[in-house]
Amino acid sequence: MGLIQSLSQQAAKAAKVLALLTTEQKNQVLQAMAHALRAETDQILVANQTDLTHAKKNELSPAMIDRLTLTPARIEDMAQGIETIVSLEDPVGQTRSMGTRPNGIEINKMRIPLGVVCMIYEARPNVTADAGALCFKSGNGVILRGGKEALASSMAIAKVMHKTLAEFNLPEALITVVPDPDRGLMMELMQQKEYIDLIIPRGGEGLINFVTENSTVPVIQHFKGVCHLYVDKDADLNIAEALLLNGKTQRTGVCNALEGLVVHKDIADKFLNQVAPILRAANVKVNACKHAAEYFDDVTVLNDDEFGEEYLALEIAIRIVDDFATAIDHIDQFGSHHTEVICTTNQETATLFQRSVDASVVMVNASSRFSDGGQLGLGAEIGIATTKLHAYGPMGLESLTTEKYLVNGTGQVRD
Repeated sequence: MGLIQSLSQQAAKAAKVLALLTTEQKNQVLQAMAHALRAETDQILVANQTDLTHAKKNELSPAMIDRLTLTPARIEDMAQGIETIVSLEDPVGQTRSMGTRPNGIEINKMRIPLGVVCMIYEARPNVTADAGALCFKSGNGVILRGGKEALASSMAIAKVMHKTLAEFNLPEALITVVPDPDRGLMMELMQQKEYIDLIIPRGGEGLINFVTENSTVPVIQHFKGVCHLYVDKDADLNIAEALLLNGKTQRTGVCNALEGLVVHKDIADKFLNQVAPILRAANVKVNACKHAAEYFDDVTVLNDDEFGEEYLALEIAIRIVDDFATAIDHIDQFGSHHTEVICTTNQETATLFQRSVDASVVMVNASSRFSDGGQLGLGAEIGIATTKLHAYGPMGLESLTTEKYLVNGTGQVRD
């Protein structure tokens, strides 16, 4: 038996043990993991420095290095994310009635774990803690295959979690990190449909496409994050400015950063004159339609079919539109079903926007940077689904479960 098949089999076996734990038992383990992450911060940072040294030597992009970088604050965020998961209601075992049939059979549905979840990700060491904790609370074993860029960091985080599992006499295979980033092993991992129930890739569009095309296990897809801010004719322009700056400049290398700005023509002159010097001061490179380009220096003019780029940098595409309907059409054409934002004081327009836009998160007068499992009250997130089966948007505990039917009778037989 090869390494990957052995790891997958062990994870499936361990998941059976986890499924029998009570909510209280799971929470005790998770709380201990959070404490352990804090206690081992220095050791995790040493491992992360190894990854960062390799990343800089290999000239990885600034966006990837940002995702790879751990700090004491980011490790504290991981610990707090786990503690938030502890505080959340456990979906496993929740039961809802489907009624009683005329023949007296009682039908219920009960929420259960998926089984074994496999995460395939790139330079995101925080995924190790986030996915491990979410899968543990939701009763799933997890197999983590990180990219070579984050291997030392991921192994260090997993070592802390394994130590905690051992303290509670639980199998380490509940949180498995593939120790070798060899691409051939990843291919083998995607064929383990006998043991793995779901694969969630997190990374660039190339990785998502590769996993989707090669996996025999069901895949949750999140191709890219092309998020827009639409500034409506009835917008509060000071709020719009704040949403633009926060969405574009707070952290550029993440999927919920703004990549597009769509502005209604009625307020375009005032708003773009207002934000042009601010974007310039923030070193944001501007790409724009020919009408919006008039407000900026050193601008790249885009044709109507050249929008929709995921920059993951201090760069944005700006377009002026004639009306609300054209704004929706632009988002439909160039968005990625991730997150879309409207700034408006008109409640009717806001409601229409939220109903019309096909995205997993649609916001009114709030930054796109809130499109995150932790910010939306899910604790950490295991991923963001931009396709609709079986989840849509940031995936938390409930998205890592399914339902089975419980049917109770008194001896009924079918005619």
